[in-house]
Amino acid sequence: VGIADPLLPRENGFWPDARQVLEATAPEIESVCNPTSTHRAMTIEALGHDCHVLVEKPIAGTAAVAQTMAAVAEMKGLILTVGHIERFNPAVIALLRHLPSLGRIFEIHAARLGPFPARISDVGVVVDLAPHDIDLMRLITGTEPVTVYAVTQNRMAVGFEDLFVGVLRFSDGALGVLNINWLTPIKQRRLEVLGENGMMIVDYISQDLLAIAPNGAINEIEVSKREPLAAEIIDFIAAVDMGGPPPVPAADATKALVLAQTMVEAAQYGGLRAL
Repeated sequence: VGIADPLLPRENGFWPDARQVLEATAPEIESVCNPTSTHRAMTIEALGHDCHVLVEKPIAGTAAVAQTMAAVAEMKGLILTVGHIERFNPAVIALLRHLPSLGRIFEIHAARLGPFPARISDVGVVVDLAPHDIDLMRLITGTEPVTVYAVTQNRMAVGFEDLFVGVLRFSDGALGVLNINWLTPIKQRRLEVLGENGMMIVDYISQDLLAIAPNGAINEIEVSKREPLAAEIIDFIAAVDMGGPPPVPAADATKALVLAQTMVEAAQYGGLRAL
């Protein structure tokens, strides 16, 4: 935990643990950006010191732990929100605004590809990355998946899966396809939404949004670009000031986590699972 004030006690420029920061500075908000396995302890510690918390995704390692965190926040009357940063991507916001023009949604295809991040050591590629796109698929369809199919592989022997292809079938018939790995040399982040009146393509990185008509005509939709992380933090602070609601409810983050873990389990036991 880095601290800028030289008058505060610290070791080599850093506090030795978060509790000392909380006790010495009594902050109103805290952002938990540590490994997933530490989210429960650090979030509950912060809530215990009357801090509103923004915790990175995945919210926790299991649904039970996530529910415990949410219950503590509710009991304390504090904001607990989760860092599903793609909700704050301007291209995604523009997509959701123009979504009705697509009519009925047929398929959502997400590609989240890139090299292995050495900082990740406690979860595989599915739990680390898939919650982003699962969360958006739930928002776009407004429904829940009824079946999932998944295939995973471990090509780098990192202890977890690093290659994943999955399909979610939603209750309205829409299909969600996820292509995720830690093997692709060049980072790619795309979301394609196909509907009865054409399709839209989001480039998460460049924050571009294209609308493609059934006749193939391409229209670039104007996007007011800004840094999603900054937007996420601004919305979190605004929620604290207004007393809620959280920008990303813990319940939504927990559902995305459960679906990601279900897909990992499905891949281990035959691939197909009804929900």
